[in-house]
Amino acid sequence: MTDRTTLDDQALDTLFREARTANKWQDRPVPDSKIEEIYNLLKFAPTSANSSPARFVFIRTPDAKARLKEALSPGNLEKTMTAPVIAIVAHDTAFYDKLPFLFPHADARSWFAGNPALAETTAFRNGTLQGAYLILAARAAGLDAGPMSGFDNAKVDELFLAGTTWKSNFLVNLGYGDNTGLFPRSPRLSFDEAARLE
Repeated sequence: MTDRTTLDDQALDTLFREARTANKWQDRPVPDSKIEEIYNLLKFAPTSANSSPARFVFIRTPDAKARLKEALSPGNLEKTMTAPVIAIVAHDTAFYDKLPFLFPHADARSWFAGNPALAETTAFRNGTLQGAYLILAARAAGLDAGPMSGFDNAKVDELFLAGTTWKSNFLVNLGYGDNTGLFPRSPRLSFDEAARLE
């Protein structure tokens, strides 16, 4: 086993230190191949029992954006409608049906089937994790991200997820950010304020 190399400063800046939440977008399309590239990065990050409950709807056509507009709060309209791609980060409440394939060395499906409370908690927690991985994968692939709530989940589910066992969690606008739309960086808590060693 060899020690893993720490990412260099440029990579750390891209993923964390200099990365910002995009609110304004360049008029520059994001090809479908880039969206697939992002998914093919995020899918390798960990989830409980490799459950991978996140499901994604990538909205990029004028028709799909017009439908989504119905569900957005007014403060999120412009930055969302001008984003080249909007990802609906959802989770599959029946994710456990995929576990015989995803986690074949145990009968993991039986842990969740028939236990809706555990299934929902697991799907929501791990789907949220995968949404965070989406943001990091987008940054790693050269895009900017603007994650947000501020929309009607029930309406999004009705418009885009009807007939499935998927439930929306949050949205992530994706594209090439226009830095003129950035706010000054807000402060962050120090280690001592947010963490402790025991």
